Amino acid sequence: MSIQEKLIKASHLIDMDDIVREGNPTLRAVGTDVELPLSDEDIILGEKMLEFLRNSQDPVMSEKMGLRGGVGLAAPQLDVSKKIIACLVPKEFESEEAAEKANEAYSLATIMYNAKIVAHSVQDAALADGEGCLSVDRDVPGYVVRHARVTIDYIDKNGDKQRIKLKDYDAMVVQHEIDHTNGIMFYDRINEADPFAIKDGMLIIE
Repeated sequence: MSIQEKLIKASHLIDMDDIVREGNPTLRAVGTDVELPLSDEDIILGEKMLEFLRNSQDPVMSEKMGLRGGVGLAAPQLDVSKKIIACLVPKEFESEEAAEKANEAYSLATIMYNAKIVAHSVQDAALADGEGCLSVDRDVPGYVVRHARVTIDYIDKNGDKQRIKLKDYDAMVVQHEIDHTNGIMFYDRINEADPFAIKDGMLIIE
C-alpha cells in the first residue's frame, strides 16, 4: 500500500507519524503537477490535509493525537510528491466577543492544486518570529525573506481555476507551502551570513 493509499483510507486521520522530516528526499524533489480532472484520491488527500490542520489547532484533538499546531501542509511532507497544499490561517480577534460575532474564523481556509505564484510585489517581507515547519524538529533562527504580496493561480477542489491575491501573513503561509512543492525548505531563504539582515524597505510582520 502506497503512502497516498494509506492516507486516503476513510478511517485514517493524518498524524505526526505520517509527516516526513528533513533528510527525506521527497522534501527536496519538485512535485509533479496534479492531473485534471482531479482524481478522487487527490481530492480526499487534500481534504485530509485540511482536516489535519483543523485538528492541530483544536486544543482537545491536538492533545489527544499529539499534534504540533500548523497553519499549512504540503503533500511532499506526507511523502507524496505532488503539488497539493492546504492552508488554514485563523483570524486574529481583539476579544472573544469579536470572535463570536465574526462570520468566518479563518482569513484563509483552502486546498490548492498546482498552485503557483504568477505575480508578486517588489517589496520583501519576513515574519518577526521567523518560521517553523512540521517537517523540521528544530528551531532555525533568522528572517525568512519572501514577497510581501503575491498573486496565486491554482485549481480548487472542484477542479476550477482560481486566482487569489494575498498579503502579509497569509502570503507567507502560502509561499512556504508552495516552496515545499518545489523542493525548497524555509531555511533556504535565510541569509546564512547574517540571518537577521533587513533589506531596504523589507516589511517585518509581527
